[in-house]
Order: sequence, then C-alpha cells, then structure tokens
Amino acid sequence: MKAYWEILRELREDRDLKQSAVASVLGTTQQVYSRYENGINEMPIRHLRTLCEYYNVSADYVLSLKRK
Repeated sequence: MKAYWEILRELREDRDLKQSAVASVLGTTQQVYSRYENGINEMPIRHLRTLCEYYNVSADYVLSLKRK
C-alpha cells in the first residue's frame, strides 16, 4: 500500500506539473507543498479535498483505502 504523499506525487508527475503549480491551486507555497509530498508535514483535509477535485479522483484512491 502506497502512502498518500507518493500517490500525490504520481498524480502530479503524470500530468507533468511542477510542485509550484499544485501549490498555487492550494493557495500555498512550493516549499509547503514539497513537505506534503515528502511526508514531512501532514496535508490538511481541505487541501486533500481540493486536490481530489483538481485531479478528479476520490479521497479513497489518494488514501489507498479499499472499499468492502
């Protein structure tokens, strides 16, 4: 099972986006977003929700949750 920050990185890289572009969507800095992607800081739920909408994926997908 992948950590959510690994999935976020994959989503960003698959779309050829830079961290600064994603940080802009979140209204934060590239440095703060980098800390999310490296698992240093936990991402606030509001940012998770924004990124799920931005990438058109579910929170279950980002969090590697399996539905029963």
